Amino acid sequence: MAVVSFAAAFRSLADEVPTRPAVVCDGVSTSRGELEQAARRRASDWASRGIGTGDTIAIALPNGVAFFECVLAAWKLGAVPMPLSHRLPEREQREIVSLAGPALIIGAPVDRYPDVPCIPDATLPEKEGDPADLPDRTSPHAHAIASGGSSGRPKVIVDGQPGRFDSFAAHYGMGPDARVLIPGPLFHTGPFLNARECLLRGGLVVLMSRFDPETALRLIDEHRVQWVNLVPTMLHRIWRLPDDVKQRFHLSSLERVVSSGAPCADWLMRAWIGWIGPDRMYEAYGGTERIGGTLISGREWLEHPGSVGRPTGGRQVKIVGEDGAELPAGELGDVFFLPPGGQGSTYTYVGASARATTDGWETLGDVGRLDEDGYLYLVDRRTDMIVTGGENVYPAEVEGAIDAHPGVGSSCVVGLPDDDLGQRIHAVVQAEEGIEDALRAHLAERLVRYKIPRSFEFVTQPLRDEAGKVRRSKIRADRLSQRAD
Repeated sequence: MAVVSFAAAFRSLADEVPTRPAVVCDGVSTSRGELEQAARRRASDWASRGIGTGDTIAIALPNGVAFFECVLAAWKLGAVPMPLSHRLPEREQREIVSLAGPALIIGAPVDRYPDVPCIPDATLPEKEGDPADLPDRTSPHAHAIASGGSSGRPKVIVDGQPGRFDSFAAHYGMGPDARVLIPGPLFHTGPFLNARECLLRGGLVVLMSRFDPETALRLIDEHRVQWVNLVPTMLHRIWRLPDDVKQRFHLSSLERVVSSGAPCADWLMRAWIGWIGPDRMYEAYGGTERIGGTLISGREWLEHPGSVGRPTGGRQVKIVGEDGAELPAGELGDVFFLPPGGQGSTYTYVGASARATTDGWETLGDVGRLDEDGYLYLVDRRTDMIVTGGENVYPAEVEGAIDAHPGVGSSCVVGLPDDDLGQRIHAVVQAEEGIEDALRAHLAERLVRYKIPRSFEFVTQPLRDEAGKVRRSKIRADRLSQRAD
């Protein structure tokens, strides 16, 4: 297959073997032909609404076949799909919509945005005969991903590559007959890209509507899954299943299990290597911006324990000190990347700006070091971002929501170690103790559930100085010290 549009790539597969399963979700199998026809019906309906090449389509649907129908329909029109969490509070969704300016929103009430047409749910348009063939179009951007921002405001990361598929381009060992388990939400980059690559290569996507550790093992066994990407929280929840439950399922089909989305604890990585073997366990590091990324196999990890690997795909990495100079192996500094196409080749921000050096290198905000063999070790995050259960949470956003409550004087949000989630969100709040229930209700209207603090601590003294600054690192260190005592 030559390099073709995403829509043409999947249409070719559907024409070739229309009855072959493309997606299995909650026990229901959808064939290539069924998925293609549903996507065509949606695209025809959207085209009648004036949607076309370059338009952004926000898709706020839960994991399910309808999500894929909508993404394929967007690509058929040459539009840019932008997955969104269907659980986003209205306020946060409005901020993202304001930034991205979508031409259509799937999964929002019809009257929420007077200037933007909305389709409230996943219902297929009425069928009036077979939809007409649409001209082949290529989306100018493969996708756009909404993300929280370090300033407390969302941003949109627009992919720098057009929606064109090259079947000969490698994707971490995924072949044309791959059977891939997607356990995470499709509005995240990792699950979205893995599902996309599997579908367009002709594989089977085994989609979980919601992650459950035992169900994940059952699906791997039942569908002979070869490839799965799990965040460390998922790895931990599977690992802590009783031995007799884990032994009930056969995992011999697995070729690659990849940990990503958050740092994987050394003990957990070692446990999984011992369970499934060093040649099937991997860890990956990178960001939606795709400026850089690393990968390490379990076998390499045993020789370089704690490392997240070496750069992939022709990307370069270096460690930079506070003076902007490159540091030698072994010294800690900011981790900077350079993609093969140079700065600006992989993404564009809407609502934020990149941090770059004078020669075009960029950072994801992490601190680390390289060893003599070029393996990267992450030590800490330069920003205060909290990674909880594989989700990125920026304290400024949570603090802004807390501080909006009339009974709050100030707040500071930190991440504290958690055996299950990696980090749990802890809020120190200047307010009376009796406010907690009201504050939780207040936050439920403003934040998606995983951003709401798991624990609260109420104090009487202000948490910010006259300049509005808060010493978040000291507050976190004090709490860690108290735990140690």
